[in-house]
Amino acid sequence: MKYVYCPACGKKLTSKYSYDEGNIPSCDNCNILYFDTPKPTVVVAVIKDDEILLLKQSYIYKNSKVLVSGYVSQGETVEETVCREVQEETGIAIKDIKYLGSCSIQEKDLLMLTYMARYSSGDLVKSQEVEGVEWVKITDALSQMEEDLVGRAVVKKVLKELSKENS
Repeated sequence: MKYVYCPACGKKLTSKYSYDEGNIPSCDNCNILYFDTPKPTVVVAVIKDDEILLLKQSYIYKNSKVLVSGYVSQGETVEETVCREVQEETGIAIKDIKYLGSCSIQEKDLLMLTYMARYSSGDLVKSQEVEGVEWVKITDALSQMEEDLVGRAVVKKVLKELSKENS
């Protein structure tokens, strides 16, 4: 998030030098630096046996399916976000959450934290923001996610993780 005005007092920010960070927006009135921070989000690959959970959300990609994803809420850990987003969008519970890595989407100001998790319990019940939700063979997932480059990268990492587990 890029600040122009101080969120505390409303005054226009000036630029203040902050050593290795360079020039940072600053409020002279409140004596606070406002670093540009991306919005943290999670992307979750949910695994059940040899299947992965894919969603259809046309507002994200018109012709591709996607993994579960969402924004981290204030006061929430990233792991809590992973569980909440999966439950909200699909109605199921997960376990064995594993961090896979992160990527930055600068043009959207996003920091995407990627995870895999195992299905624990529950029946699939799609939320209103989801057009469809289904289990598909992991080996078929990439062909259904042409537009979702981040999701495709996550699926490739999951395939590597599963390969390590099975060897």
